[in-house]
Amino acid sequence: MGKIIAVTNQKGGVGKTTTCINLAASLSATKRRVLLIDIDPQGNATMGSGVEKSQIERTTCNVLLGENPISECLIKPENGDYDLLPANGDLTAAEVALIEMQQRESRLRTALDEVRDRYDYVLIDCPPSLNMLTLNALVASQSVMIPMQCEYYALEGLTALLDTVEKVKSTVNPELKVEGLLRTMYDPRNNLANDVSGQLLVHFPDQVYRTIIPRNVRLAEAPSHGMPVIKYDRASRGALAYLALAGELLRRHENTSLANAVNG
Repeated sequence: MGKIIAVTNQKGGVGKTTTCINLAASLSATKRRVLLIDIDPQGNATMGSGVEKSQIERTTCNVLLGENPISECLIKPENGDYDLLPANGDLTAAEVALIEMQQRESRLRTALDEVRDRYDYVLIDCPPSLNMLTLNALVASQSVMIPMQCEYYALEGLTALLDTVEKVKSTVNPELKVEGLLRTMYDPRNNLANDVSGQLLVHFPDQVYRTIIPRNVRLAEAPSHGMPVIKYDRASRGALAYLALAGELLRRHENTSLANAVNG
C-alpha cells in the first residue's frame, strides 16, 4: 500500500513544489510507482510537470467535490515518469464549496482509497497556507515532509506548523507524523543559513534529512521547461541532491520496515 506524504509549509517560496516534482521524478528513477497530487490552486506542480493547467478538463477539484473518481482525473506528464493529479484555479471554488460539505476534511483520503494500492509513494503538493485544502492533504497522509529555508523566521514558522500537525494527529488522523525536515535553497557561504541549520540539528536531530538541497541555477530553470531537473540536467547539483534525497527516504523506510518486522 502506497505511502502518502504531504509536502507542506505555511510559508511560501521554500521549495515545496520543486521538492514534490523532483522527488517524484527521483523516486520514479528508482523504479518506484509514484503519484503526484497538486492540491494548490496555483497549479505550479502541474505546470512544472509540463502540463498546461488551463487546458486540463478534470482536476483535483473534481475529485474533492465528488464529481469524478480519482482514476478518471489522473494524467501521465510527457516529461515525468510519474502519474499526476493536476490542479488549477478551479480549486479556489472547491475550497469554498467544501465548507458546506459533510466530512469535508477527509474527502481526499476517501478518494485515494481507490488508487492507493497502485503506488509505492503518493506525494501531495500543498498550498502555502493552512486552509481546507491543506487540511485534506494532512488528513489523507501518513506523514509530513517540511521543506524550509535556513533563514531568520524559519524556526518560528516551523513551530506553528508542528503545532498544526499535532492538532490534526490528535483529532482526525492519529497516524500522522513528521516525515522529515528538508533544508532547501541552501548556500553554505551564508553564516545565517549555517546558524539556523545548526539549530535545526540540535532541536530535531532525528528529523532533519542529511541531504541538503543547494541553491542551483539548473534547478530553478527546470520548471520553465516543464520538466524535473533530472530530465533537464541530470548532472547538475540540484538533480544529484534530489536523487540523494530519494535514496535517503527509501533507506529510512526500509529500516523502519525492518525494525517493525523484528519487533513484531
